[in-house]
Amino acid sequence: MPEKLDMFCYQCSQTVGGTGCTVQGVCGKTATVARLQDNLMFATKGMAAYLYHARELGHTDVEIDAFLERVFYATFTNVNFDANDLVRFATEAGEMNLRTMRMLKEAHIEAYGEPLPTKVSTGTVKGHAIIATGHGLRALEELLKQTEGKGINVYTHSELLPAHGYPGLKKYKHLAGNLGKAWFDQKKLFSEVPAAILVTSNCVLLPKDEYKDRIFTTGPTKLPGVKHINGYDFSEVIEKALSLPELPDAPGEVTLTTGFSLSTLLPLKDKIKELVESGKIKHFFLVGGCDAPLRKSTYYREFVQNLPSDTVVLTLACGKFRFNDLDLGDIEGIPRLIDLGQCNDSIVAIDFAVALADMFGVGVNDLPLTLVLSWMEQKAVAILWSLLSLGIKGIYLGPILPAWVNDDILKVLQDNYDLRLIGEPKEDIARMLS
Repeated sequence: MPEKLDMFCYQCSQTVGGTGCTVQGVCGKTATVARLQDNLMFATKGMAAYLYHARELGHTDVEIDAFLERVFYATFTNVNFDANDLVRFATEAGEMNLRTMRMLKEAHIEAYGEPLPTKVSTGTVKGHAIIATGHGLRALEELLKQTEGKGINVYTHSELLPAHGYPGLKKYKHLAGNLGKAWFDQKKLFSEVPAAILVTSNCVLLPKDEYKDRIFTTGPTKLPGVKHINGYDFSEVIEKALSLPELPDAPGEVTLTTGFSLSTLLPLKDKIKELVESGKIKHFFLVGGCDAPLRKSTYYREFVQNLPSDTVVLTLACGKFRFNDLDLGDIEGIPRLIDLGQCNDSIVAIDFAVALADMFGVGVNDLPLTLVLSWMEQKAVAILWSLLSLGIKGIYLGPILPAWVNDDILKVLQDNYDLRLIGEPKEDIARMLS
């Protein structure tokens, strides 16, 4: 259990029960308690998103549902004001999120097969077009079924890029490529590309007038003044796409690679062990997470660009768009840049790290592995606590602290989990490799 948290009172801005405290905590919620409740709110929202997509594919878990019930009751109805118990809750949320991510991964594999490494075009081919954004593979599958043979090309955007690796989705020849990068480029991208747009999940922005009449939402996502589709009948999206001008045949400047699953990585274990023991692979980095339109987010591209050629980068979620266009080459057949998929595919990274640790006969914290994670919100908060619940230490975090962290919470995270904040890329790399 982490060390006891000091609590500060909203009302008198003093340590509860300490010198200067005027109410001895009787005013109820303290700043630290409120922030820890916010943390649980973010983490459980992230879990709920994963659960929604798993349920779309027929997978549920009553134990996870029961946990969410306890969290909602204990925190959001102002029943639990115990800071240390809220930290325990957060750790349990991390454990439950591991279970959630594993269930969603199993649902995806059951529905679409094990992902395979796949090259993905970033340009356009001649024809009418629909851009699908978000995280919903079920919605994408239904869209592909309904557009087959209609002269419409379907493009993914942001977190749907990994869909290209699934055999059950890549079999559709009109799944033509990926346009754009992380979620926040959509206003520019959607304005410039005359395509119909289908939003399958969160990470959507209020639309500009330039494309408001050709964007559609489905599932839990809704936008003011935008047509919402209940269920999976996308005939209106198809009609809109056919009414728009065809896109030109315009190859992209880069080709992306995605689709590295556990079944792809595990057969490489012996080769990786050989390369590590011979000194040809010195270190692994997991660099990923949620991207954000923040100035310091350029850190992640500079970080990857400055890594030595004897290192390997695992990546996932939309944070990879900061650098996944880089050609890092390979080390005797082992790619130096390995895209594991969506944010929920963190479970693949975790299982692979555990497999490597078992192979080398060490703990995960003893592997030549450093985690460098970006922007903590919702799903990323849930994943952070999943990593902490496993006892993983020395995680680097940035470009800013999560909004729910104050000095006291940060001290506990640093003292108990050796959580570190990113600095300058070259200095951080030197520190990580020392």
